[in-house]
Amino acid sequence: MPTLTYVKGLPTPREELNSLGLTKFEMFLTAYSSVFHKAACETANYLLAANSFNNSSWNTHLQKTYGISKRHANGVISLAQGAVNASKEHRKLHIKTLEGKLKSLNSWITKSEKKLSDSAKFYAKNNWHNSKTGCRFPLSCSLKFRNTNWNNLRFEIHNKKRRAYKLAKQIETLKTSPIQTIIPRNQVFIIGSKDEKFGNQVCQWDGNTLKFRVPACLESKFGKYVQTTLGNFNRLHYRLPEDGAKTWHFFRKHNKWNAAVQFTPKPVERVSKHSAYGCIGIDMNPSSIGWAYVDKDGNLKSHGQIPLQMGLPSGKQDAQIVEACLRLARLAKTFACPIVCEELDFSTKKEQLGERGRKYARMLSGWAYSRFYQLLDSIGSNRGIYLMKVNPAYTSLIGMVKYARQYGLPSDCAAAIAIARRGMRLTENIPSSITAYLSVKDGKHVWSLWNQLNRLIKKSSIKRHDFYAISNWGSLVKRLSEESGTSKPRR
Repeated sequence: MPTLTYVKGLPTPREELNSLGLTKFEMFLTAYSSVFHKAACETANYLLAANSFNNSSWNTHLQKTYGISKRHANGVISLAQGAVNASKEHRKLHIKTLEGKLKSLNSWITKSEKKLSDSAKFYAKNNWHNSKTGCRFPLSCSLKFRNTNWNNLRFEIHNKKRRAYKLAKQIETLKTSPIQTIIPRNQVFIIGSKDEKFGNQVCQWDGNTLKFRVPACLESKFGKYVQTTLGNFNRLHYRLPEDGAKTWHFFRKHNKWNAAVQFTPKPVERVSKHSAYGCIGIDMNPSSIGWAYVDKDGNLKSHGQIPLQMGLPSGKQDAQIVEACLRLARLAKTFACPIVCEELDFSTKKEQLGERGRKYARMLSGWAYSRFYQLLDSIGSNRGIYLMKVNPAYTSLIGMVKYARQYGLPSDCAAAIAIARRGMRLTENIPSSITAYLSVKDGKHVWSLWNQLNRLIKKSSIKRHDFYAISNWGSLVKRLSEESGTSKPRR
């Protein structure tokens, strides 16, 4: 079950402040966070060094060493295990990313060296000036830099090889070096339980007052319990149930103590109907989000675009994304249907940014796909709107070939139709005028035809804006297939 977390700053009433400007509850958290940090650091070191871990015996060790109860020790172990597991996963991800960058570098070096070698062989021929194919990488000279493009490419290859050597050494070091885990100071973590009163035995909150059980090591200074008036968590869609486990996390940020409660949210009334009755498909681009509503028969009924501004600071970008998600949620509520989006992963493309242009790298890095889908899922779940993720294969191509000219749509709205139809499990057959010139094999998936068309278009000089002017795809595919020699043999 997914969980939610509500965060709120601890109140500081004037009558509860001492000479240091802190309440008794904050003084306790400051004192206990020091004990908690030492116990969590020792637990993390033990987890990193030991091959096996016995939770029960280590819990007993923490109780005897630091004078805390079993419930307090459970929070220490849980936080330390989470930090250690996160460090291990981060190390694996770091190595995987560097290996992807190294693979991309080596591929670029191999292709560039072959390009130079083929060009040198071309000019070594006696009748190269009468060649019908031409040179793959013709020699040219720049008067501005007083250098040839061949020498410039050799210099780039040299620098790429140096970079590849450094990456190989870095990967080798990461695979053998010990993992280090950082445990932040000034924090307290208490695990909840659904069998306990108010969802937690140590930290109990009745909707207004927060009561904390003081560990034995600090009872002489703070007593058996400390409490404060926390109040409620004000939310537009309040989903904190009265029963169920509640895990509390207290942390200090910007010189202020904050209380965070993690819980399993209570269900909300479902607004969106089954996908068979219609869907809203969305296609996100750096400058806009195209959406299209498709009815139960798979036909377009409504569409539009939500403009986005690039290059904003993180705070303004988040506000822009939230506003776009709220607008999509209102549309989904109006049509009473789920939202369908693409399941995208740009990790491979981001590993190749060093071998692509600066403009492409800046554009790809500026896309906040993960943040957008995270906020859209959160906003939709609070309003009873279901978010579906589908395979993104050939959605842009399908939209441009089948729907852009038919409905007079921009590329993102056309792709949104294909995405919505895929969420409804409708088949996108390729136009019959195109299949006549493609090699069709029995038993092959329809995507094999879209793959053939995609490869033909990539080999041609057709640009995206040219798709709107193409009225007969059959004649175009016939010409492209004849040029590439992949036309379907006649029977």
